[in-house]
Amino acid sequence: MVSVQMAPVPRSAVVAYRDDGVPSRAMGALVAGQLPPLPPAIVGMFVTGVLLLVGVAGTDGLAVFAPAVALLLAGPGSSHPHDGRLDWLVPPILRLTEYGFVASVGFAHDVPPWLILMLLGAMAFHHYDVVYRLRQRVYPPAWLATSGLGWDGRMLLVALGGLAGQVALVFVLLSLYLWCLFSWESITCWLAAPRFGMDAADLGAHD
Repeated sequence: MVSVQMAPVPRSAVVAYRDDGVPSRAMGALVAGQLPPLPPAIVGMFVTGVLLLVGVAGTDGLAVFAPAVALLLAGPGSSHPHDGRLDWLVPPILRLTEYGFVASVGFAHDVPPWLILMLLGAMAFHHYDVVYRLRQRVYPPAWLATSGLGWDGRMLLVALGGLAGQVALVFVLLSLYLWCLFSWESITCWLAAPRFGMDAADLGAHD
């Protein structure tokens, strides 16, 4: 018998879509929710994109600073309730920043395309799973973002692989770890989810 403790969706579900890791949550705790999340996320995405373009086109080493820039700018906004009219844009911006960084580093270091897709697929599977859970009012456990390293932790790990010259190895290990973690946790969660609660959520969505 699979037993998983289900947690209710908080008032602001947008925060759950962020998929913050330990570094971002720690930085968010320092500002205690006083920093609006959208402007720094946009700036972080822009600066990360510029660094990646410069790194891929010429000095490849500059690209490794992208995670630090994104973390320093977008991380403190993690503790904000995300109740602004446009704050729903923050999670897609973080996804674009993370996916773009991972793909750029992979292609810049001649990682096989199938391996890049394998890693991106693991992250996309997790993010889609979280979106669907919140539609059913099934909040993912707090430990999942920590174990999954968060968008910030994954970017930092890929960057460390670039510094060590072991990008392909990091992609292999990270892909295997994330697929095992996210698929196992998702299966056990949905097997344990009360069916009547999901039906009620569906009915409420159509009212």
